[in-house]
Amino acid sequence: MPLFQADVLPPAVDYPEITPYKTYRLPVSNLHTLYVEESGNPNGVPVLFLHGGPGSGCSEKHRRLFDPTLFRIIIHDQRGAGRSTPHASLQENTTWHLVSDINAIREHLGIDQWIVFGGSWGSTLALAYAQSFPQHCLSLVLRGIFLGTADEVKWLYQEGANALSPHLWHDFEDLIPPEERHDMVGAYYKRLTGVNKAQRLDACKRWARWEISNCTLQVDDAFCKQFEADDHAVSLARIECHYFMNNCFFDAKNELLNPQKLDAIRHIPLSIVHGRYDLVCPLKNAWLLYEALPHADFYLAPEAGHASSEKGLRDALHYVVHRYGEAVHQHQASQAG
Repeated sequence: MPLFQADVLPPAVDYPEITPYKTYRLPVSNLHTLYVEESGNPNGVPVLFLHGGPGSGCSEKHRRLFDPTLFRIIIHDQRGAGRSTPHASLQENTTWHLVSDINAIREHLGIDQWIVFGGSWGSTLALAYAQSFPQHCLSLVLRGIFLGTADEVKWLYQEGANALSPHLWHDFEDLIPPEERHDMVGAYYKRLTGVNKAQRLDACKRWARWEISNCTLQVDDAFCKQFEADDHAVSLARIECHYFMNNCFFDAKNELLNPQKLDAIRHIPLSIVHGRYDLVCPLKNAWLLYEALPHADFYLAPEAGHASSEKGLRDALHYVVHRYGEAVHQHQASQAG
């Protein structure tokens, strides 16, 4: 399939602010209970939004990615994130728990198939879910590709992005004594899971600030402050670091690009949307996925970084998910006729 320049697409539609018509507290284990919501059209095309992080959680702005007249919009906070409980818990919190949770949500809502939409860590989780349950995926919309590999973690938290953002790296690195800086993720993990609450919170805020400052081409202080708020920073930093310390709970390097696992999803329509100057999840990640799944559409935003709100990315996301939704709606209408 061709490579598309996202900046030539029609401008994204500003969908109205909406509130959920249903919310749920869904127990998925003796420990974890998920926050789940539905908004938009109860009879619309089901679309599942998967947030990033892991540990970031959802917000009302995520509903506005979708046409509320066309879609039945399903959003949930993953284990330990947002309004799910217990907050920032690392127990029973792995990729495969999250994949199982997604299927539990689908069954609870009585949905057979849905469009799966994920950005950043959400793209990782969407791929893992689709490879596990391909029969339930109508299509995949993936933004800011993260494949859950050690090389990607090293890029952002050890050596790579720091060369492009040394002024931001200084505050992140400054917390860690020089003798521990050879393993920044490990050093932060000790502090993010330590017993001193004040030191733990300081580490969480520094972790969040470093990542979120690199999400946009220009540092957006207002955007950063949302993620540096105490609860948000704690869940984001602790859960992310927990996953990175455990290789995102994948058994093999580049597990999501395993040809046998990819064979399970080659029939599923797929759009990849990525920013040319993404410092958090470099363009190479998206290109590797595109090479492995050449049936995909690839939308490159030439003036964007990582955040879904940036120029080109938002336009492409609105365009592709609406296109998939319309195709499903038309197919359903023809079947009913």
